[in-house]
Amino acid sequence: MEHHLTVSRTARYQQLGTLSARTRRVWFACHGYGQLAAYFVRHFAFLAEADPATVIIAPEGLSRFYLTGNGGRVGASWMTRDDRLHEIADHINFLNQLSAKVLANCSANVQVTVLGFSQGTATICRWLAQAAFRPAQLILWAGSFPDDLAPDIAQRLLQHLPLTLVVGTEDEYISPSQAATVRQQLQLLGATPRLLTFPGKHELNRTVLEELAQLTTPTHK
Repeated sequence: MEHHLTVSRTARYQQLGTLSARTRRVWFACHGYGQLAAYFVRHFAFLAEADPATVIIAPEGLSRFYLTGNGGRVGASWMTRDDRLHEIADHINFLNQLSAKVLANCSANVQVTVLGFSQGTATICRWLAQAAFRPAQLILWAGSFPDDLAPDIAQRLLQHLPLTLVVGTEDEYISPSQAATVRQQLQLLGATPRLLTFPGKHELNRTVLEELAQLTTPTHK
């Protein structure tokens, strides 16, 4: 008979920029399947370098593994189908603790952007449905909205929430037409998402990130 035991473990995340009362923008960026936060966060470095009041936080999935065979490059995952509900609960707990720690160092007016890439999109949506804060914008990049969130919970999360879907025109995992279907599904849940495309594959794009960074305007100096 299978049993479960809740234990304490060490989670890892990357941070670019210094948190303080002067921090005006915080980005939580969750990587995709098989990636590591240390490499993923580099795509956002230009945002923190351009604005000292911007801080980037990149959590890393709790499950790490060798990408090929039993050695070489390592990647991380947010969950698999095996024991998925406990994996989801563990990651929500991790992200809630991390966001509480981060936001405790900021003013109450800090603007929070939450971005998920690929597998990370479902993770951030499940997390935000239980989070203690509401982001200024939500970005689902090359991924979809989880269909296991109850409709009333999804509607409460998505109502009046600035939401952007992003996909490359040559993405090998999700096509622009599939992203358009995701957009329609979100509209049925009461969201008003916009869909951005760019010439590229299953990857981040600096030009689009720059555009998205302009969408949050601080409410204080």
